[in-house]
Amino acid sequence: MAKLQLQGDPAACVFANQTKLLLPRSLAKSVAVGDEITFPIPAPDAVGPEILVTKNAASGPIRCFYQAPIGYVTQPKQDKRNQHFVSAEVHRGGLGMGTMFLPCEALREYFYRLPRTVDRVDHPTLYEILRIPASASPSELRVAFKLRDLELRTEGVGHRERVTLERAFNIVGQPELRACYDALLADPEAPAIFPYGGFGSLLVAGEPSRDGQTFFARRILAFSPDLRRRRFYVPLRQCDFYDDRALCRDVRRKLEFWLDPTVLHTLWDRAWNQWKHLLGTKIEVENTFVQSGKYRKRRGEWELVTWETALPSRLEVKLPPDFQLQIESAKTAYHRFGQYSRALDQIRLCLEHRAVERAELQRMCSELHVPGDFDVAQISWRPDYDPFFYRQLARRARRIYLFREEYIFDVEKAVVVETPQLGHATYVFAKPRSMDNFLALYTKITKDDIRRNRNNAAERLGFLGRVIHGTNPRAWLKEARQRIGEGIDFAASMAE
Repeated sequence: MAKLQLQGDPAACVFANQTKLLLPRSLAKSVAVGDEITFPIPAPDAVGPEILVTKNAASGPIRCFYQAPIGYVTQPKQDKRNQHFVSAEVHRGGLGMGTMFLPCEALREYFYRLPRTVDRVDHPTLYEILRIPASASPSELRVAFKLRDLELRTEGVGHRERVTLERAFNIVGQPELRACYDALLADPEAPAIFPYGGFGSLLVAGEPSRDGQTFFARRILAFSPDLRRRRFYVPLRQCDFYDDRALCRDVRRKLEFWLDPTVLHTLWDRAWNQWKHLLGTKIEVENTFVQSGKYRKRRGEWELVTWETALPSRLEVKLPPDFQLQIESAKTAYHRFGQYSRALDQIRLCLEHRAVERAELQRMCSELHVPGDFDVAQISWRPDYDPFFYRQLARRARRIYLFREEYIFDVEKAVVVETPQLGHATYVFAKPRSMDNFLALYTKITKDDIRRNRNNAAERLGFLGRVIHGTNPRAWLKEARQRIGEGIDFAASMAE
């Protein structure tokens, strides 16, 4: 390299033939005139820049700087010298490098130890940055972060201090990373994990192996994770509740995030897991997510499973107006299931053999002394059922029948059989002349009989097809409307 221009971001390296290469400022700071810069010709599907800088021999002990997009980072392992390290996959590298080896010491220094301040010789702890004791609960951590962030904004401090605060909370606000950090406070030489599993652009200093396939890093200079802002609705029943926090997973979108009582403005305990399947409420979540992943063994082979994890500092949650009312309603329903369990077990036994219309179920409940305001649809409800599918069909039905774990809807132009669960499908049949004859036949055959038309079962029932639930409920609703012969009102469809 003949010349370096640092005025802009990115910075420009000028070679002897006057061609230019743009570098991120984080890397450009480590480049000097006379250094050798190696980079591949970018591919159309490249996920990030890959650059190897070989320093001039007279520049110092650090031989090389290497920036590359990385994927999964392993859990800590021990080398032959009993030193802990992790290895990062170089994602689609074009320079022959397939792996980076990172000593846990480098992880500790970059991710878990903030720079020393001018008035002290040791590193401030992340808890000191948040101005809260290490014994703080998840809710107390979030409140401390919000208050300190407000103070910094009011004082008009620089961007760097706020980034430091956010970085501290993103470590201690995530349970796995907090456990790692607490272990480091107890033993500074304890192995450290790479936060959120890697996935991003990593800049390190070190040297490549002799065969050029591995880079041995001594120090991490910069890491930029892959970030994505997401906004979506998620059913609260998808949360696993612990004493002081809750883990929420959205299987459809492969997302996960942690909640604390401060976010939901309510306290909970582990008993919520007993009745959460009765919760129909959804919360609106907006957050910044980073990609995560782990290798898991499936059918004898190791497979990388990826998902997205939310940054605690960017979490925003909006609750529906009737949130507390739905919580109390679910608790009450769970209590009633226990109080009238014998009566409901008798009804379920009946549903194993025949389909029963909702009005008849209400009469049966009354005879068994179950209160009249009990929702009989809950008799067949399962923890992983999605209320969306049930509600959309129930609002169109003239009559609703329960049979085993299914719901049968008699709509204007068709009969619909629904198991409101991901992985299942909606079965649509032509309107029969006699609903009783249809039910008598349907309850004696299986779904496989219908799909394969064994003994002409599909023909005799007037089977019109099925609608796979999939991952997009609106797409399911649009196709279901067409199948049942309902005209599509696109304005109304968008408002569903």
